[in-house]
Amino acid sequence: MKSKFDDRVHKQCKAITEIDPISNLKELLANTRKKYGNENAFIFKTKEEGKFKYLTYNDYIDEIEALGTALINVGLKGKRIAVISENRYEWTLGYLATVTGVGVVVPLDKSLPENELRSSIERSEAEAVIYSKKYEDIMSSLNNNPNNKVKYYISMDKEKSEDGMYSLRELINSGKDLIKNNDRSFIDCKIDNEAMSIMLFTSGTTAQSKAVALSHRNIISNLMDIASTFDITKDDTFLSFLPLHHVFECTVGFLYPIYRGGHIAYCEGIRHIAQNIKEYKVSAMISVPLLFESMYKQLWKTIEKQGKTKKVKFGLKISNFLMKFGIDIRRKMFKEILDSLGGRVRLFVAGAAAFDKDVEKGFNEFGIATFQGYGLTETSPVIAAEHPTVVKYGSIGMLFPSVQGKIFEPDENGMGELIVKAPSVMMGYYNNEEATKEAIDEDGWFHTGDLAYFDKDDYIFITGRKKSVIVLKNGKNVFPEELESVINQIEGVKESFVYGRPDKDDEIDLKLNVKIVYDKDIMKDKFGLEDEESIKEKLWKDVKDVNKTMPTYKYIKGISVTTEELIKTTTLKIKRFEEIKRV
Repeated sequence: MKSKFDDRVHKQCKAITEIDPISNLKELLANTRKKYGNENAFIFKTKEEGKFKYLTYNDYIDEIEALGTALINVGLKGKRIAVISENRYEWTLGYLATVTGVGVVVPLDKSLPENELRSSIERSEAEAVIYSKKYEDIMSSLNNNPNNKVKYYISMDKEKSEDGMYSLRELINSGKDLIKNNDRSFIDCKIDNEAMSIMLFTSGTTAQSKAVALSHRNIISNLMDIASTFDITKDDTFLSFLPLHHVFECTVGFLYPIYRGGHIAYCEGIRHIAQNIKEYKVSAMISVPLLFESMYKQLWKTIEKQGKTKKVKFGLKISNFLMKFGIDIRRKMFKEILDSLGGRVRLFVAGAAAFDKDVEKGFNEFGIATFQGYGLTETSPVIAAEHPTVVKYGSIGMLFPSVQGKIFEPDENGMGELIVKAPSVMMGYYNNEEATKEAIDEDGWFHTGDLAYFDKDDYIFITGRKKSVIVLKNGKNVFPEELESVINQIEGVKESFVYGRPDKDDEIDLKLNVKIVYDKDIMKDKFGLEDEESIKEKLWKDVKDVNKTMPTYKYIKGISVTTEELIKTTTLKIKRFEEIKRV
């Protein structure tokens, strides 16, 4: 596949912070131990309310080295080790112990149904699985399955090894003893920076997931870009919410805080986010736009209930005016609002989907630096992002320092598929040469599958997913994500899904339809509506108002409403093909 693209050289983000260059994750741990060994790495709740337990980086790295030594001792050197659990400390131990001296780590999606989990383990050829209690029954059934290569089942929760299942804690303790007896098989091992060290399965929003092969070089090059463009310190506390198996959370929310000596706390679930942010005194968080948008709506709901809407809006006018002269009073002006989020939150980074620019702007106006980034599993993951000196609402910022980007086959408006070259681009899809050639062309450009354009200042705007574009009879292209972002701003709309349905009067054309998930409480409290037909009628009127702001070919012609959530991946992307089947 020969590339045809615009030859314009696009600007990249400039580094705004100094970095300590490293070349692999083993060096990451050595660098962190040297600089931040006595700093706290993790914060845990205890049974006593308000009391927390802390673990230093020295203790953390000791446990990684002990586990790695034990894994080599049982015969797993050079093997593939899968890790699956909810976000927790032991997941990080399994990941880093494997990847910094034992073999290839295979992080698995914690939400996979049993049949897909079996398939991923078989396809990865893993010989060990490190898992939490939730997966015990599945592991027991896998233990009797001849189709996989798993020889070692390692439980994060068992205190003692039994019934052929190993205890992670026992392995760590045995590893500590081995190290005391001068076993340096793990500590002194060399890392091949170019070899496959991480195998990640894509989220599979359109078809069967592919296995992405990543090296230390891929991950570290992205980590260096992140560290040079975001300013996180040893005083920052990250709340880990997105699934750790996802490379966005893993690189930005796990490896990056470790590089900077920050602290990590684990969210107890979506219902506990606000509480966890307060009690852990969180200062930074990465997540998907849907979460931040929900948090922002909740903030304004609280402001309205307290009867402070006019006061806050007036405060925003004053603050925004003063900002024009470089006078920043945001954190003083909106202290009460920030205190409702624990008082320390200063950074939000959104990725994995389009971010409502009004929400991004709103958080920034309250004094929380909020940015949008963009990337894929195949790029380790971040390709571009906004940061303190690169902000344009609605854009995904500019290319990262090590990334080159172009538009493939641009139309008359400069829009086409975004393609990139970077050291963070994957080695390829494991055991899938055909898919690799389709994704990475003969000139070495990775095709993202996302349609985009660069503006005159080299900010990038994503317009939609190439595979989800709706092509009408008149040749016009409609990007459902664009319409969904507008419809989602209608009060009472939680989320929406725009799709093309065959036209009854013209079977070769499509009519645009939308499925809306509405908020029952808002519909009842704000509009006095409870029955679905009245709610549908009200929302249909709102959608018609949206139509008036669009060209006629983008008009929504049909609507359905529900309270049932859309089918999504673990990073909350809509599974469009599944939704099409459902509607």
